Amino acid sequence: MVRGMYTGASGMRAQQWRLDAVANNLANVATDGYKRDVASFKAFPELLMRRQDDDGVYLHPFGSADAAPIMGRLGTGVELNELYTNFTQGTPRETSSDFDMMLEGNGFFAVSTPYGERYTRNGSFMLGKEGYLETKEGYPVLGENGYINIKANNFKVDDEGRVWVNAAYQDIPELLVGRESNQWEEPVLLDILKIVEFELDRYLEKQGSSFYRESQTSGPAFIASGDMRPKVIQGFIEASNVDPVVEMVQMIEVNRAYEANQKIIQTEETMLGTLINQVAKFG
Repeated sequence: MVRGMYTGASGMRAQQWRLDAVANNLANVATDGYKRDVASFKAFPELLMRRQDDDGVYLHPFGSADAAPIMGRLGTGVELNELYTNFTQGTPRETSSDFDMMLEGNGFFAVSTPYGERYTRNGSFMLGKEGYLETKEGYPVLGENGYINIKANNFKVDDEGRVWVNAAYQDIPELLVGRESNQWEEPVLLDILKIVEFELDRYLEKQGSSFYRESQTSGPAFIASGDMRPKVIQGFIEASNVDPVVEMVQMIEVNRAYEANQKIIQTEETMLGTLINQVAKFG
């Protein structure tokens, strides 16, 4: 009976982990570039139940037969196996802002932070005070040659991540007033967005603010190229891949599973209490 309590307690603990993941997903349903967390579990090693003092053979008038001393297996509970990130593509959302970009396919923008290089799917960028392309937190977005120095209304990013600027007005933005945005002269390649990939991106570690960092399991970042390089779409943002309806259904399932394990413990406690009282009564 005590084993049943431990099994029920392990089930309750597992549902707590799952509830934390679901709650975090729901809290970030409106966060651009957020990727939902998924909790997976595994069973503790099962016990093989056997009858004691039984050689497995009994006799009857017509010969011998196997008594099947193995009674079967007994589960001993469950534990958290891993909490991983699901990197399925989020829904595109048009913003019409030149500073907003999204990646169509696997890959990450590289960002320079005080803690080292970090990676994100959130392409909601802005023009910093020093003229660099930055995240909302003020961290410079990296190109393959370093920081990207641009001016408002004077740059374009193609689907390969190449940043083009208008050479004639790069240093005189006032001349752009009253001109059509498509009237470009002498486009010059400024840099290429540093877009990276990993061998096992599901094992990246979340850092908050939609940032990730590499881990030993994910492997080091490498620049995505060829068929592995995602398409860059300017003027769009990738929304969260969290489906609130699915998460709410999972939250209901978690609550019911938690209550079921709680009732198991209560039943085991009642049975144990009855056994102790009966032993004390007839002891």
